[in-house]
Amino acid sequence: MSEFNTNREHYRYFSRISTRWMDNDIYGHINNVHYYSFFDTVANEFLIREGGLDIQSADVVAYIVASSCQYLQPLSHPAELDAAFRVNRLGNSSVEYGIAIFSAQSQHAAAWGTYTHVFVERATDKPCPIPGSIRQALSGAMVVQAGDPELP
Repeated sequence: MSEFNTNREHYRYFSRISTRWMDNDIYGHINNVHYYSFFDTVANEFLIREGGLDIQSADVVAYIVASSCQYLQPLSHPAELDAAFRVNRLGNSSVEYGIAIFSAQSQHAAAWGTYTHVFVERATDKPCPIPGSIRQALSGAMVVQAGDPELP
């Protein structure tokens, strides 16, 4: 675990998420499966709002091919959370995001992880180059850690 993954300052885009009663599990904290939903929400919100992705009719869509999450501290409903987003690596047809979940008042992540999208043609499910407007938005959200190569 590094500061690069856990400090708010290392992320470029934020989305506020209000927890729901059903997010808590029997132990009284947000169940781990909901963190992946939070990850999906902030990544797709970014693609739609910043990259102009039309999820209903675009010829190109993005498929999740890998994801990971490290849980650092429990969160519980009721809470306001910030889902944080950045781009770790940007390739021709794929992108790895860095995503973290912060309590709204915290500078340190309660959970962080990665999430990789491959862009494909909707009609064929074949990988294709990331569309220009989306690539431009992703480039603006890129945060590279020293010595970290971009995706091929």
